Amino acid sequence: MSLFVRLFRTKSVARIQADAASGLSDHETGSTLAKELTTFDLTALGIAAVIGAGIFSTVGNAAYNGGPAVSLLFIFTAVACGFAALCYAEFASMIPVAGSAYTYAYASFGELVAWIIGWDLILEYAIGNIAVAISWSEYFSNLLAGWGYPIPSYFRMDFLTARRGFAAVNELLGQGQSLEVIRGMDGMASQVTAYEAWLNAPRLGELPIVCNLPALAIVTLITALVYVGIRESKQVSNAMVVFKVAVVVFVIVVGAFYIKPENWTPFAPNGLAGVLNGVAAVFFAYIGFDAISTTAEECRNAQRDLPRGIIYSLLICTLLYVLVSLVLTGMVPYTKLQVADPMAFVFGREGANLLIVERIVAISAVVATTTVLLVFQIGQPRIWMAMARDGLLPKVFARVHPRFKTPGFATIVTGFLVAIPSLFMNLTEVTDLTSIGTLFAFVLVCGGVLILEQTAPSAERKFRVPYINAKYIVPAGVLAAGLVFALYPPATAVARDFLTVTPAAGESWLGAVSHKVPFLVFAVGTLALAGLCFLKNLSLIPVLGLLLCGYLMTELGIVNWLRFLGWLAVGLVIYFGYGFRHSRLEMEAGEQVSG
Repeated sequence: MSLFVRLFRTKSVARIQADAASGLSDHETGSTLAKELTTFDLTALGIAAVIGAGIFSTVGNAAYNGGPAVSLLFIFTAVACGFAALCYAEFASMIPVAGSAYTYAYASFGELVAWIIGWDLILEYAIGNIAVAISWSEYFSNLLAGWGYPIPSYFRMDFLTARRGFAAVNELLGQGQSLEVIRGMDGMASQVTAYEAWLNAPRLGELPIVCNLPALAIVTLITALVYVGIRESKQVSNAMVVFKVAVVVFVIVVGAFYIKPENWTPFAPNGLAGVLNGVAAVFFAYIGFDAISTTAEECRNAQRDLPRGIIYSLLICTLLYVLVSLVLTGMVPYTKLQVADPMAFVFGREGANLLIVERIVAISAVVATTTVLLVFQIGQPRIWMAMARDGLLPKVFARVHPRFKTPGFATIVTGFLVAIPSLFMNLTEVTDLTSIGTLFAFVLVCGGVLILEQTAPSAERKFRVPYINAKYIVPAGVLAAGLVFALYPPATAVARDFLTVTPAAGESWLGAVSHKVPFLVFAVGTLALAGLCFLKNLSLIPVLGLLLCGYLMTELGIVNWLRFLGWLAVGLVIYFGYGFRHSRLEMEAGEQVSG
């Protein structure tokens, strides 16, 4: 068998299902995951992941840029994200097995690509959860401070932020500025807080002890809950989802009485460009269905319930986002919404002046962030379990707790992987890695549906992506876009950015060109895909999902691409050092040869 064939060997759909059904997840005890989840539970998990901090913060910035027309952006984004969601739903009905995009890639692209997406998902979930834990700490600390129980700043901040703040403020103090003057400077209030945290923190010798204790506490609590069982996790998740959805509906209903229609004029003050300015941030509010699919083996009827849970949660969340954006922009002018907590802001003194509602919203923000952390802490251990089941990770990661029926070891490792960095780190510079990893997973899932349409057309699917022939639609669309691009290059920011390779201040020409590389790769791939649509009569919806997600990946910048590729390179070293040699397919092939 050639190396190429060995790297891209696939597992058939039937083989994946048989491995899961046989309890292969744990050779030592024969334990399998408990089947507890229904359509309601899966829908609630999707809402838990999607209606998170985004509805309490992202809406404000998006509305500031796009005005009231941002409500249309949520509809557009839901439709775009829906393409990938439908592809997930088809895979979930065909391969109701834990592992999400990793398992789907193994069936369609082969082992090497499956490893790459599995390794990518490890990064996506870990960094995403660390960022959520840090965000939860901020919401929780602000809530306690509002009640008169502030947490000392050195126990709710990471070490690096405190050290940088101390250095920045100390430099200005050395120039003769007073602390109060510095506090009043633009962007310096948080730096002064960091400076004071560094000064007042308890010492271990000369080293200040600065760490984010609330983040550590919530990760520990959630990890313990996830470890104990999926039944307990879903019960807590369902209760919190009911509460936060009730709060959102309450905000919509109460806020409707304070809407001033004149605030909706102009509807799109900054035009289409202003509305689309928030598309990337808004898009990532909808990625919860990726985590839903990791729970496939814990569903009572996965082939029926998973597609329903994915689609229902997407529809419900879209409706809530659209209504919230209309209420917020109707209550106060959109120009005032560039704040960290817009939902609380519009009910505060600048808006309706209903302080009790402001407090309820603040509590709901803490609950909403908790549910996001819970869902993604559920997801990551199950991806590791699926990879270990195939031999690509040590089999201890596939061990299922005999009493709790959860991937116990993988859950504990996930807890440490999230808790320790959230205690000491600030990930604001690398959180885009979560975005690029998520989009990469979406691209592979959409592409996987296209491949299995050709290679496994007879595989049983309880749900199918509606088929629309892309033979002429996609090539015509690509041709039309190319003509507009060529004839009217100044008309769009994308065209100007692509055609202009003038280096920025301090940037080399090579550096300026490098930022165009992702888009160039996307453009070539789009042409190739258009050709395949014409030759193979591909399905339109997966193609559109692939193209949209691929384009959004090009918008994340060359630096994020380099970091992402670096992470994948580390993963390839591990794969060839361990996974390739311990793969079950490799071991079985060796046994057949020796036999």
